[in-house]
Amino acid sequence: MMSFHSTRSAFLAIGALSLLLGGCSPKSPKNLYGSNCGICHHSGDGMPGSVPPLVGRLDRIAGTAEGRKYLADVLMNGVSGPIMANGMPYEAEMPPFRYLKDDEVAQILSWLSARGSTQPAPVMTKEDIAAARAVRKSAGMVAEERENLNKLSPIP
Repeated sequence: MMSFHSTRSAFLAIGALSLLLGGCSPKSPKNLYGSNCGICHHSGDGMPGSVPPLVGRLDRIAGTAEGRKYLADVLMNGVSGPIMANGMPYEAEMPPFRYLKDDEVAQILSWLSARGSTQPAPVMTKEDIAAARAVRKSAGMVAEERENLNKLSPIP
């Protein structure tokens, strides 16, 4: 039979281990998306007329190096102005998400990409995000980048 002190020590050790392991576990991309992007984009379907859908589009945008750069720029700098998405007009202002870590942004974008139909799904890296973070742009400049990208390869 364990003494009170042995039992207490065992519980303290288990509690400390739980705190250590729990604090080290990364947030899932789905949870990161939900608490940051899902507020406006909901489950990825957006809101007609104001917030464009992401699922089924982001994977196609991320299919080129220019598309991945654009997506990283959007997350690091925001974007503003009217856009067309899946043939529908949207008028939205997206804020930057610079408070997220590079790997968190890459996880979110890769998770969204994997929800599309492109196989294999394009993957965003923390290096993609770090490169975008290093060069500040206005939301208007990101919108211009979108227009230029759309001329090269139409954005869905």
